[in-house]
Amino acid sequence: MLIGLTYDLRSEYLAMGYGAEETAEFDRDDTISSLEQALAGLGHRTVRIGRLHALMERLCRGERWDLVFNIAEGMHGYGREAAVPALLDAYRIPYTFSDPLVLALSLHKAACKRVVRDLGIRTPPFAVVASPEDIDTVDLAYPLFAKPMAEGTSKGITDHSVISSPGELRAVCLELLAAFRQPVLVERFLPGREFTVGVVGTGTGAEAVGAMEVVMRHRGKRLIYSYENKERCEELIDYHLATDREGRSACDLALAAWRGLGCRDAGRIDVRFDDTGEPSFIEVNPLAGLHPAHSDLPIMWGLAGRKYPDLIAAIVASASERVAAQPAPRKGQP
Repeated sequence: MLIGLTYDLRSEYLAMGYGAEETAEFDRDDTISSLEQALAGLGHRTVRIGRLHALMERLCRGERWDLVFNIAEGMHGYGREAAVPALLDAYRIPYTFSDPLVLALSLHKAACKRVVRDLGIRTPPFAVVASPEDIDTVDLAYPLFAKPMAEGTSKGITDHSVISSPGELRAVCLELLAAFRQPVLVERFLPGREFTVGVVGTGTGAEAVGAMEVVMRHRGKRLIYSYENKERCEELIDYHLATDREGRSACDLALAAWRGLGCRDAGRIDVRFDDTGEPSFIEVNPLAGLHPAHSDLPIMWGLAGRKYPDLIAAIVASASERVAAQPAPRKGQP
């Protein structure tokens, strides 16, 4: 197949004047090189397309591809991750990973939690702080956890994100509202173990790669998987796959959420346990990072004894199977 690659390259945005944290979710140059190598090894030809604006220009010039391997995160608004898939849907060009509805829903963490709750899947009680006036209306038992509504890569999460008092809640919410100019999600902090569960596949064909536990190397220090800790993960974090009862329970919950939300091809779901040993859905990342050594999904794939090119092959196979099941366009349709 001829496969186009859509992505947001961190180095390009830094050169345009954006900051390090603003571009934290974007891809490194070697991620794109690794994808090209893996896809070439599978017998595919690749074309670098790049970000949304480049995709629009190429589509207007009449370029087309058999499949687009889409990892573009976008820059602005709740629909930023959905923009590339929506454009590709309009041109009837198949692509990897979830559709625009899932990507927009998952980025709005509160809306996603409401859907998960309606699916009967446990998630911590939460509130949305959209303005300073909303802070006094939060009626949740402490401790709490606060984070920006629509960010990834733990942006906005620090050691101060776990909140023990109304004063701390006000200070943290005001800081996040000013820094990110979006609502703050406040939820009950669960004190148990935390896992990120990798999932590969779609619908009933989806399988859990494993439940990866994230452990701070400084024993005794409470884990906050913050932006800083993620950026320095090789130095500060140990990872292992949990195969005990809680690990299996995390996988079961993640698969139920993945299928219920309609996620496709591959991604991650974060799960945390409460003080009674029950798992809860925290959030889903249906557009997970794919750096072979730095991103969580490839890390857990490797911990399971599998090679990076096989992960890319599984993603392409899932997308290809879905595309093959779709009806062909009617004659005369674009």
